[in-house]
Amino acid sequence: MTEKHLHIISFDVPFPANYGGVIDVFYKLKALHAHGIKIHLHCFEYGRAEALSLESICEKVYYYKRKMSKQLLLNALPFVVVSRSSEKLMENLLRDTYPILFEGLHSCFHLNDSRLSGRIKIVRTHNIEHEYYTNLQKVEKSVFKKLYFGIEGKKLERFEKILKKADHIAAISSADAKYLSLKFNNVHHITAFHPNEEVKIKEGKGDFCLYHGNLEVGENNEAALYLVNQVFSKIKTPLIIAGRKPSSELIAAVANYSHISIKANINTQDIDGLISNAQINVLPTFQATGIKLKLLVALFTGRHCVVNSPMVANTGLEQLCFIQDSAESMIKEISSLFEFQFDMQEKQKREVLLRENFSNDLNVKKLIALL
Repeated sequence: MTEKHLHIISFDVPFPANYGGVIDVFYKLKALHAHGIKIHLHCFEYGRAEALSLESICEKVYYYKRKMSKQLLLNALPFVVVSRSSEKLMENLLRDTYPILFEGLHSCFHLNDSRLSGRIKIVRTHNIEHEYYTNLQKVEKSVFKKLYFGIEGKKLERFEKILKKADHIAAISSADAKYLSLKFNNVHHITAFHPNEEVKIKEGKGDFCLYHGNLEVGENNEAALYLVNQVFSKIKTPLIIAGRKPSSELIAAVANYSHISIKANINTQDIDGLISNAQINVLPTFQATGIKLKLLVALFTGRHCVVNSPMVANTGLEQLCFIQDSAESMIKEISSLFEFQFDMQEKQKREVLLRENFSNDLNVKKLIALL
């Protein structure tokens, strides 16, 4: 059987797999490797160290310094795109004629390069990026960042038309696939790759609720503040907030309550332990974009999940969660669920739905078919 090779251009170093975007990339790499695909991985590096563990699942790993000059903010192209351009990357891609997978619109600077004509080119979309940036602008407190997100969102909306140059677009959510299908041909729904292959839920009852996420991202900071100020300030149920780089505003808000605590900058294993030991994973969001990897992990390994509508909209996960959209109704749901052990019949329901719709094995077969 002929060997299959694939170039993958990643917007960041995908290990450790400790935030949404790189979780999808890393577990995609693992699944492709398990199916015998020879991966030539190209990573843009800007703060995360080179990862030796990637060498075991890739034929070759290349690193390129992301260009972080503020002058690039004046470029007509989005900063997140133009900062990920590299002639060295092009030299490496042109050594063969293997297919190329571009991870996210961020990595698509070279998608339209005439030197790549005739190559199979696939773009994995992680969000509708201009909508994501517009929503980041709404929750941002810094005037400079607010301006940046607004301008970047408009640039990303204009840049999105480059997807016409892709042979295939692999959208991460059904809502994104529907949106993109109105504009482009060859759109496929290939949902998120993630660390879990089977549902493993601890029996018994936990004694705290958990919110987790990368807290330096504006939408996660907003969600955590909402839980502190609008929900858990009104009840005595313990809440742990776990994630990277909590804001000073969040730290100050939590300091007012003895039953709320922050576990900052802990490793992935510790967060996984919190998810499985919590009585309730409480996961609101105010951005209905893409699909939230943290929700998938909570459904595979956590007990009760309380969310709001934007967290599950058009994901197919609605029936596995308790959905409450006001602070008052969320308080009532949390107070009720905190007293009840997780029903293991619900585990079987999760197993069926997650196996049918969120299996890495099924996902990778869809992706390999595009090669």
